[in-house]
Amino acid sequence: MPAIYPDLLNKTVLITGGADGIGAATASLFTQQGSKVIILDIADAAAERTIAHASSQPPLLPTYPPTTHTPVYYHCDITDLPTLQSTASEILTTHGPIHILINNAAATGAAGRFTTETATSAAWDASVNANLRHVFFLTQAVIPGMKSLGGGSIVNLGSITWRIPDGRQPVYAACKAAIMGLTRVQSKELGGHDIRVNSVMPGAIATRRQREEVLTEEYRAEVMRGQSLQRDLVPEEVGRVVLFLASGEASAVTGSSYVVDGGWCSDP
Repeated sequence: MPAIYPDLLNKTVLITGGADGIGAATASLFTQQGSKVIILDIADAAAERTIAHASSQPPLLPTYPPTTHTPVYYHCDITDLPTLQSTASEILTTHGPIHILINNAAATGAAGRFTTETATSAAWDASVNANLRHVFFLTQAVIPGMKSLGGGSIVNLGSITWRIPDGRQPVYAACKAAIMGLTRVQSKELGGHDIRVNSVMPGAIATRRQREEVLTEEYRAEVMRGQSLQRDLVPEEVGRVVLFLASGEASAVTGSSYVVDGGWCSDP
């Protein structure tokens, strides 16, 4: 039976990249807990599918949650900073302060796989904007509201890529390493306001996009050589860790990074 977190009921949760993959799985899990989920993404059709799925899930218990909320979707290109900031302002005006922020959006496909020698300044900017900059500025936008609530939880999605460098995506790996550093610094910066900041570092997760763009049989064999668990990992397995970190059950956890990689790194 899925875990139940009563303190997540009616909490407002903002998830970037929530239309597909890990973000979609996380959005569905929060919806099932009775949270008010807001999704930011640019994949309109995928967002519609995720909202339909999240809204049609069976209740956790026959009488719980007592109410559920249909997720709300905002089309927003998080790589466009003025658009991100104006969308965040609109969300805060319409929905009020954010209790939980999940900084999940990232560009992990084949387009981000280039070497130091082949990288251009445009490719650098595109990768940093897609994988790091929005994390900082969306966090900045929600902090005042979290302070007014007396606390909150921020979960940043990183990656084990920089822990197992393969030389194929140095800028992406640098961004994901920076997220761990940002998480630790902001946990100190915001802890006095009871705002917790943690990160989750997934390994090779078999999302739809990964299956289509990256997870070839050759790459899967490489993954299985690295992982202790000899199977594909699925987005819901990451989402459940995010759910825990966002909940009151993790009330003393901040500045931490949780690895969800099937034993590839073999340490926390």
